[in-house]
Amino acid sequence: MLYREAGQFKSTYAQDMQIFPILQDRVGVGLLLIVAFVVVPLVGDQYWLASILTPFLILSLAALGLNILTGYAGQLSLGTAAFMAVGAFMAYNFEIRIPGMPVLGSFILAGLCAAAVGIAFGLPSLRIRGFYLAVATLACQFFVLWLLITVGWFSNYSPSGVIATPKMVILGFEFVSPQRKYLLTLAIVSVMALLAKNLVRSETGRAFMAVRDMDVAASVIGIPMMKTKLLAFAISSFYCGVAGALYAFAYLGTVEPEAFTLDLSFLVLFMVIIGGVGSILGSFLGAAFITLLPIFMNLLFSWMNHAFNVEISHALISNVETMIFGGLIIFFLIVEPQGLARLWQIAKEKLRLWPFPH
Repeated sequence: MLYREAGQFKSTYAQDMQIFPILQDRVGVGLLLIVAFVVVPLVGDQYWLASILTPFLILSLAALGLNILTGYAGQLSLGTAAFMAVGAFMAYNFEIRIPGMPVLGSFILAGLCAAAVGIAFGLPSLRIRGFYLAVATLACQFFVLWLLITVGWFSNYSPSGVIATPKMVILGFEFVSPQRKYLLTLAIVSVMALLAKNLVRSETGRAFMAVRDMDVAASVIGIPMMKTKLLAFAISSFYCGVAGALYAFAYLGTVEPEAFTLDLSFLVLFMVIIGGVGSILGSFLGAAFITLLPIFMNLLFSWMNHAFNVEISHALISNVETMIFGGLIIFFLIVEPQGLARLWQIAKEKLRLWPFPH
């Protein structure tokens, strides 16, 4: 009953084309943002803010970037971590080599550098697709990490290869505490998620989806293949580059190639599959699920240790988590390919008709 839009009439095209045309959705998103920006920083402790919520937001942004490329444009990529590494290292170099460089400016320039790398490795998408394109982007993963390790300029010739990030200062405010880092990350992710929501509803987003559904038909009706595919790689890599900069500056506090291995690329891909391919909301749901599952598993096994007096090793817990990840991916690919976002959509459709049969 609370989710009925009966009586909500739209008299203009602007009202009909709103991002959230239903009043309940607008109220729900507004309340969620108020809780995230006001309540969470006040009640959240250092562990939750620094170790759970901040990485959740950053990984959501990376999954959002991959979803634009894979979910909306239909171009499979396994080089997400490489684009994140480019963003992290270039943001660091912009900060230390350009005096007075604003942090947000470094993040934007780092995202543009990642977009340039994405365009370069997106060129094979003009000739190949599917599994072969995934292999090409996998080569990007190995090449970028090799370049960052081999060329000392990227790490400022650090002998260990692990370098501390400069302090984030914006308009005289230092973002050092977990609360401020969380708020900065939340603000950046919120703005970029809103831009992505507008993007997929625009002419560019419709071109992406046309190429994804049938590229030959899209080409016949006049959609330029080269421009559309490379633009998808550029936008996706830009999002991943900004996520990588936040990952280094707001979460890790260090810039190191080992933080952006192939495992991270697969982790972001799992988030997209579980959350929902071709869904903005799915990127956040998948990241939340992947982030919270290990915590839930640790709590469950800790309870079993106390309840049944059975000692369970951390290695077993880690293996069980991997098995659950694999099982869930198979489950969603078979039962619900559109992931958790589709389940949420079904729940809202049932609320609109309740108590009448669907």
